[in-house]
Amino acid sequence: MPRLIREPLFAATLLILGLIIGLGAATARAQIFHPTYFVLENGLQVVLIEDHRAPVVHHMVWYKVGAADEQPGVTGVAHYLEHLMFKGTPSLPAGEFSNRIARVGGRENAFTTADYTAYYQTVARDQLDMVMAMEADRMVHLEPQQAAPELQVVLQERLMRVENNPAALFDEQYNAAQFLASPYGRPVIGWPQEVEKLKLEDAMLFYRTYYAPNNAILVVAGDVKPAELRRLAEKHYGSLPMRPVPPRLRSQEPPQLAARRLSMGDARVSEPSLRRSYLAPSRSAGASQHAIPLTVLAEILNGPTGRLHTKLVSGDGPAVSAGAWYDEEAVQQRVFAFSASPKPGHKLPEVEAALDAVIQSVLEDGVSDQELADAKAVLRAQTVYARDSLSGAAQIFGQALATGLSVEDVENWPKLIDAVTREQISAAAHYVFDERKSVTGYLLPKEQS
Repeated sequence: MPRLIREPLFAATLLILGLIIGLGAATARAQIFHPTYFVLENGLQVVLIEDHRAPVVHHMVWYKVGAADEQPGVTGVAHYLEHLMFKGTPSLPAGEFSNRIARVGGRENAFTTADYTAYYQTVARDQLDMVMAMEADRMVHLEPQQAAPELQVVLQERLMRVENNPAALFDEQYNAAQFLASPYGRPVIGWPQEVEKLKLEDAMLFYRTYYAPNNAILVVAGDVKPAELRRLAEKHYGSLPMRPVPPRLRSQEPPQLAARRLSMGDARVSEPSLRRSYLAPSRSAGASQHAIPLTVLAEILNGPTGRLHTKLVSGDGPAVSAGAWYDEEAVQQRVFAFSASPKPGHKLPEVEAALDAVIQSVLEDGVSDQELADAKAVLRAQTVYARDSLSGAAQIFGQALATGLSVEDVENWPKLIDAVTREQISAAAHYVFDERKSVTGYLLPKEQS
């Protein structure tokens, strides 16, 4: 079944990708992935990351559209369409796409986020031609069968992932408090009262509006040469017609003038938790000069020797766990966020006070040379893992290009990390960590709410 990546439940996963975006070289001066990049005449962007260690390829098609591009009243339609993309074309009956992948021993899936939707397959290299033919077919010839039953599948998915999960319900309420105008305040899976009213016509309008080669990115990682990929891309995707695609005109988040707080109790919650976030620029929106320093700051705060663990968790600290995350790869501004849970015998206000002290120490004292050096070393170490994974490499380029960055931005990442200074981190922290611009949430057992 197509897989949904919801935000911010998967923020930790996206953070890891954000941290390793563009990494993969042993030094900052070397190229990372040595990608091949070209654009077909119909506007389809193509990226190849060669890896000839095994006769395997990872094929991804990314559409530069997600849940944040939905019109009011039809939340969840981007994810619903993702499901319908597996439900047939004139040449492939419903289910046949997945069946063919399975018959050759491949793996395939899809995911929807606020900013993009992606479809991917991992197959032996001699099956790449078949995969590209099928993916190109459903890019323009989708005729979903079993649309109504699939909507029930989507509703059941929401029931399992959200309604049955108090943390997911809390996430929805929290995001709505964080974003008053930005569409990031809406759940990717959609509000239930709107999802249940979705029609096939809603999904097909979304499909005809945004699913076009000039709004897509093809990323292939694995055992294929540039000339061969270009031939296959031209063969299968080159003849697809370009279509007008509307610009991404989204409501912008207004300045936040007062701190916001919310508390939610649920009988299913066994351990309370705290969440704190601040609106933060991305590399594509807002004061983007702070994005790279904020990424380094998140690393300084995280980890077994990071400030959060040292001050909140170690020894007599009040928290059993604490972390920070920041996703720099987004079309609009996102958040710099913290989370923590108390040790037995400690309460959330105590944990919050300790978190405030850590944030205040960053504002007053900045970060040390050693902390900065250690954070950069960790980010460099992650390069090995980024370069070693076919799917990871493809994910890195797809996410970057789908959110407005370029291949060059990915390749230049190590230089940008190495250039970050203590002064830049201090400036970024002062720009973001303003108490008046904070959102704080408590998720509690019912009896404590």
